[in-house]
Amino acid sequence: QVQLVESGGGLVQPGGSLRLSCAATGFIFRNYKMRWVRQAPGKGLEWVSWISTGGSPYYEDSVKGRFTISRDNAKNTVYLQMDSLKPDDTAVYSCQRGYGSAWLDRGQGTQVIVSS
Repeated sequence: QVQLVESGGGLVQPGGSLRLSCAATGFIFRNYKMRWVRQAPGKGLEWVSWISTGGSPYYEDSVKGRFTISRDNAKNTVYLQMDSLKPDDTAVYSCQRGYGSAWLDRGQGTQVIVSS
């Protein structure tokens, strides 16, 4: 079955960096677009970044220039490098696979806390 397992979250000071990873199993990874979404306490789900099957990246405006998405099809893994982190980036970050116009399975997520 499809599994998406995120890792790399934690507590970081403002201005710091984290690298999130999402290991995928149960499907042909290279055939799916992938994205990162986040949910802050008391708020709805927000997309952060997505990457096409060909490796083209797309970013939500608030993270442009600070976050970098990438994928390694040989390792069935998608990454999110997060730099210059702000307290507003505090959230549970999850990865999700997509096909065509639909977004499908999502992982359980990893907690990111940005605080001094």
